[in-house]
Amino acid sequence: MTRKILPWLILGFFIAIILLNWFIQSPYVQRKFYPLKYKNEIIRFSLEYELDPYLVMSIIWVESKFKPDARSGKNARGLMQIIPRTGQWIADQIGLSLYEDDMLYDPKTNIMFGCWYLAYLLKVFDGDVELALASYNGGMGNVMKWLKDDRYSDDGKTLKNIPFKETSDYLERIQQAYKQYKKLYKI
Repeated sequence: MTRKILPWLILGFFIAIILLNWFIQSPYVQRKFYPLKYKNEIIRFSLEYELDPYLVMSIIWVESKFKPDARSGKNARGLMQIIPRTGQWIADQIGLSLYEDDMLYDPKTNIMFGCWYLAYLLKVFDGDVELALASYNGGMGNVMKWLKDDRYSDDGKTLKNIPFKETSDYLERIQQAYKQYKKLYKI
């Protein structure tokens, strides 16, 4: 009797695995893992600062999972995880005189600041997205040092490896999120 049931149990198990995999890969479920909130703000400031909105979505997802009240151990705040000192500097650059650190929790302000800063980093690094993202995460000063160090750069313009594991992992997570957002959302 069990010899007759066993093949059916095995078949049922494999069918269940296939169905579960199909369900998890469905756009409906994937959109739960990769949500899109603040779409209007993302599009508005991506256009204003000439950025790829999918890149902005990916940064927000990696930085905060779209939680506007996110705060890191390094005191970075909001959707795009901006450190208050950087927030103050951005406010000065864009002529915003009434800046307060808590403004970084406001989604519109945070996305505007994050997009402005990303556009700034892209200009500094001649449009090199990898260098701009490495700077966004690991600090512009560090990236500048790495570019001058032949252990990390052969030509002073690109990185052959990144010494901060956190930053290297960050770039990989951004790439993965970017692929998902491109696949799941049409803008």
